[in-house]
Amino acid sequence: MEEGFRKTTAVNKPLLSVLDGRRQPVPPAWMMRQAGRYLAEYRAVREKAGSFLKLCFNPELAAEVTLQPVRRFGFDAAILFSDILVVPLALGRDVRFEAGEGPKLDPVKDEAAIVAMKRPPDAKVFNSIYETVARVKADLDPQVTLLGFCGAPWTVATYVIAGQGTPDQAPARTFAYRQPEAFAQLIDAISDASIEYLVGQLKAGADAVQLFDTWAGVLPPEQFERWSIAPAKRIVAGVRKQVPGANIIGFPRGGGSMVPRYVEQTGVDAVSLDWTIDKTFAAEKIQSRVPVQGNLDPLALRAGGVALDRAVDDVLAAFAARPFIFNLGHGILPDTPVAHVEQMLKRARR
Repeated sequence: MEEGFRKTTAVNKPLLSVLDGRRQPVPPAWMMRQAGRYLAEYRAVREKAGSFLKLCFNPELAAEVTLQPVRRFGFDAAILFSDILVVPLALGRDVRFEAGEGPKLDPVKDEAAIVAMKRPPDAKVFNSIYETVARVKADLDPQVTLLGFCGAPWTVATYVIAGQGTPDQAPARTFAYRQPEAFAQLIDAISDASIEYLVGQLKAGADAVQLFDTWAGVLPPEQFERWSIAPAKRIVAGVRKQVPGANIIGFPRGGGSMVPRYVEQTGVDAVSLDWTIDKTFAAEKIQSRVPVQGNLDPLALRAGGVALDRAVDDVLAAFAARPFIFNLGHGILPDTPVAHVEQMLKRARR
């Protein structure tokens, strides 16, 4: 085991071994959003379900699409098919997905709406997801890691405040500046529900969980400390209080030079890197502390050909000498050819 990594337990799963601080000769690989529209078999199941949310809350079908990419490509991890807005849904917010427009919520405009979210999560919402986890676990090869996840409080809050995704998350940023105490209550409510949600996933059979802070990169350093790092630290501590030694991966997308501080303060086992971060910086300042995951540009995967081969080689050259999980720097794009995924994995595993 390399110096500086937290020692947990011996495992027979390559990805968990990396989280334990052990370098694998061939880095384990999976893709964010690996169960999705680029696969014909996924599109068929989604059509059968009738809608994205119906698919998320149908344990039989959600388990099927979780397993599809593992069967097709032999990934080293299956990640639960769900959505980061499960938590606000469980806290009483109306969540809907409109074709071609992404998720929609009724935007939170005042403190009264936030106070209404400070309630126990709806057990029926979470229990459906836990059933999916248990179904996947029962059908998964013992050497394949099962990953659960949730959205980080800041990222989830940006959707709760705006009612939808926005280019720079200005509504949430403005709300946080103008009403920091009310915004802190929202972050705390999401954090507490996220702890319960992740603990439930781990108890249902997840081997590890990932915290997706997709919009961390829009925050200036002081706000990053308050709204990205502090809630992640609270969640990691809260989960491990109930599940000692829980394996947790953080993903503060766009965090750049703040990522080493995120790693140091939150206590995550590993950190996922987006494609914009400097690889030398990441290897020296981040991978010297914890295993890293990433950071292939999803557009390079979509492009394919020589450009993809070069991009894969660059990622391996930067990170494969230490504990490393091969992944994208964000989710796979829906129009990515399946042949490019096969090309990527063949190159990464050669």
